[in-house]
Amino acid sequence: MPDDADVIIVGAGLAGLVAAAELTAAGKKAIIVEQEPEQSLGGQAFWSLGGIFLVDSPEQRRMRIRDSYELALEDWLGTAAFDRAEDLWPRRWAEAYVGFAAGEKRSWLMQRGLKFFPVVGWAERGGGNAVGHGNSVPRFHITWGTGPGVLEPFVQRVREAVKRGLIRFKFRHRVNELTRTGGVVNGVRGDLLAASDAERGRKSSREIAGDFELKAQAVIVASGGIGANHQLVRENWPQRLGAPPKRMITGVPDYVDGRMLAIAEAAGGRLINRDRMWHYVEGVRNWAPIWTDHAIRILPGPSSLWLDARGKRLPVPLYPGFDTLATLSRIMSTGYDYSWFILTKKIIQKEFALSGSEQNPDLTGKSWRQVLGRATSGVPAPVRAFMEKGDDFIVEPELPALVARMNALAGGEPLLELGQVEREIRARDRQLDNPFSKDMQITALRGARAYLGDRLIRTARPHKLLDPANGPLIAVRLSILTRKTLGGLETDLDSRVLGAGGQPVEGLYAVGEAAGFGGGGMHGYAALEGTFLGGCIFSGRSAGRAAARAVG
Repeated sequence: MPDDADVIIVGAGLAGLVAAAELTAAGKKAIIVEQEPEQSLGGQAFWSLGGIFLVDSPEQRRMRIRDSYELALEDWLGTAAFDRAEDLWPRRWAEAYVGFAAGEKRSWLMQRGLKFFPVVGWAERGGGNAVGHGNSVPRFHITWGTGPGVLEPFVQRVREAVKRGLIRFKFRHRVNELTRTGGVVNGVRGDLLAASDAERGRKSSREIAGDFELKAQAVIVASGGIGANHQLVRENWPQRLGAPPKRMITGVPDYVDGRMLAIAEAAGGRLINRDRMWHYVEGVRNWAPIWTDHAIRILPGPSSLWLDARGKRLPVPLYPGFDTLATLSRIMSTGYDYSWFILTKKIIQKEFALSGSEQNPDLTGKSWRQVLGRATSGVPAPVRAFMEKGDDFIVEPELPALVARMNALAGGEPLLELGQVEREIRARDRQLDNPFSKDMQITALRGARAYLGDRLIRTARPHKLLDPANGPLIAVRLSILTRKTLGGLETDLDSRVLGAGGQPVEGLYAVGEAAGFGGGGMHGYAALEGTFLGGCIFSGRSAGRAAARAVG
């Protein structure tokens, strides 16, 4: 059978589109095979906030941030905590990626039309020792246009390549098998799914209408991770994070099912670091869901008081936005799978943002007028909608009524005792009577406001929660939100999938989340944020260039 293309790409998300753009820039022909309908082109990236990890950028320097490759690498390695034999390639990918982020990444993206919001965000602040987890400085650059803005230049290039006859899309084609000839992966076989008019992100039909087989010289797997497959999440859940949550909500569409990982493994690829995953602890149910158990992550500033299910304050340094997985481990150790924020109107209007392109219409729509309105008009409209319509938000002027409603929302035996909650809040409030404090969260708040970006838009002036002038009081129930797979198919720096003996599986490449964003897990145990879209771009670029060279 003659080849249908030079390369077949499985998955039409960001990593697959970047790989396709690089292939066609070299004059190669590709087929993009995608199980979803065309309206979901771009995959998970479309729904993202568009955060990009950059090092020593002009945006940072304008915000008086001193950053460097050396500092970023120290932060990355302290966060990743590589400690396994199979971390050889993940570590090499980490070093290469930080070099990319400190080098040509920004200019390469801007040449393709990306622009960045001028205020740099400070995610995963760590709060421990200098060599441990966390970003020493702000590095989270929001793309002007959010996730759709990240996708736009690559979608445009791929569409242009379609017009030139270099790319064909095969939507509603679900791959069941990677085919081989003489040990070389050179094709795919699977089901033709019935046409679907499901809106972007909504669950599409799995009705089978036929089958297909395609041939090429190489195959790039760009199919994503396991975040929507709760069964796989629980099967691979690490003991270090406690027992898997009984109740999880979902931060990615239903199609993020992990099917292709096992299929690539059956073709000889080595899957490593299955137990490394990235789930958020600030999840709330979407009052207007698109996919199954649709959850939104709160992107909090550092001021909210964080309590466990029984009303005990989380320990140092588990403050909002400091250490995601350490907080997850602590919450699961309580025997409950949820926790609480208690805050004020002053905090929510300055510090609360919601993850996702659809929750940030000002940034997604590239409207400076709306952005300025966010800073001057009180509680942002998407956050206000959750306050008014979301099941997980409670607003009350007095603490007794707030705690009573918190217990009612949790259901079952009342776990929160008013006296316990009040003691925690009053003790915290007393620490504001002096310009110094033994409360490390208060110290962290004052430190955060030393950063211009936090003082302007992300950290409220420290104030007493029980002072009526700062109210009303707000409680938010937070659930575990599934999101990213940090492990994946082991790959070398050309994104070639490696087999059990450490040698490349000829003809097979993997990119994006399917490859743990590079190497089978370049984040190690934890991420610094803003690194997932960038990992898709970096690995997709690597695979596209390497495959273009290999197919001749």
